[in-house]
Amino acid sequence: MPTAVEVIRAKRDGGVLSDEQIRWFIDAYTRDEVAHEQASALLMAIFLHGLNAQELGVWTDAMIASGIRLDLSSVPMPTVDKHSTGGVGDKISLPLCPLVAACGVAVPQLSGRGLGHTGGTLDKLESIPGIRTDLDQDAFVRQLSDVGTVIAAASADLAPADRRLYALRDVTGTVESIPLIASSIMSKKIAEGTSGLVLDVKVGRGAFMTDIDRARELARTMVGLGRGHGVATVAVLTDMDTPLGLTAGNAVEIQETLEVLQGGGPADVVEVTLALAEEMLELAGVDADPSAALQDGRAMDRWRRMVIAQGGDPDAPLPIARHVSEIVADDDGEVQDVHAMGVGVAAWKLGAGRARKEDPVSAAAGVVLRVQVGDPVTRGQVLAELHSDTEEQLAAGIEAIDGAVRVGAAPVSARSRVLERIRAS
Repeated sequence: MPTAVEVIRAKRDGGVLSDEQIRWFIDAYTRDEVAHEQASALLMAIFLHGLNAQELGVWTDAMIASGIRLDLSSVPMPTVDKHSTGGVGDKISLPLCPLVAACGVAVPQLSGRGLGHTGGTLDKLESIPGIRTDLDQDAFVRQLSDVGTVIAAASADLAPADRRLYALRDVTGTVESIPLIASSIMSKKIAEGTSGLVLDVKVGRGAFMTDIDRARELARTMVGLGRGHGVATVAVLTDMDTPLGLTAGNAVEIQETLEVLQGGGPADVVEVTLALAEEMLELAGVDADPSAALQDGRAMDRWRRMVIAQGGDPDAPLPIARHVSEIVADDDGEVQDVHAMGVGVAAWKLGAGRARKEDPVSAAAGVVLRVQVGDPVTRGQVLAELHSDTEEQLAAGIEAIDGAVRVGAAPVSARSRVLERIRAS
């Protein structure tokens, strides 16, 4: 039987870990038979020396095996999920899940909460009065069969090894390791039991991956892991230099979601939603037009059914912030840039995000942009609204967004959000 020190030394010296060493270490750490200090040492060794394809496949498989794997075989439709690596204003799961369900493909979405400048799908959804996201496995599968989509929190029994390792990565400076990122994401998604997966890999100033070459590497790594574990997987690289859409927060992003589901909404949100929907339908082998489902109300109908099934009221008013402040243009011109990180940090400071996982969030807080890149503006025109529940948070948000929206004289054109598609590792 391997020992923790033996495994650490092997990777520390740049060696290749055996299948047995990896499976033993993940299992032993999950059962508290390996100390946090030892797991931290191995994570740093992996950060420095990486994992080859065989090691990474076994590492991911061991994390999946540390918990349950959902059985979706009773669902009467093909199942395809989507995962995003996260970005400012990234509310795409919210319109996408009911849209794809309306086209005949079930979408089992296990989502997370926001941390820092990146918002969480569950935080956004929970701004709807009454809605529940803590569904047990039976309720999750039942709703998936009945409604065609569900957005809920992942069970603690799903890849519990990843939950423990993720917390260590955050405090040991090993978050940026591509093998560790890929195995973390894919272990949970594969354990979810879906037969297909579309990955939205964000790249740019407001994304976790700011370099497109590293984003490609991450995408190819995850596609390879998915296919190696029997899940049809594709990745789409999308631009996150500027915020996606016109809102960053919780209830304000729900409002924008409703606009998209009503056949309107910002063009870039619609573009990414439809691009991912087309990939999901193709993986499922379903010939349908998602654009038509947005326009004719089928997607909105599915959204309402999902909200009601999870205890929410789709007609209830969304929370409204106590304080609103406007940012206005100092000059005439065109919007040259909207810095995603500046807007994301502002939304966080306003109360829409959290610094620690246990922090509460404000449902009403956030940023509502009134312009996007390329829009003409005149002096005094409102560029953005900041929404917050406290004056202190409002002041912090104003400071954070300073300079994020830049106006100049040069003509600027908006560009496509969809950068490229990766279908093979």
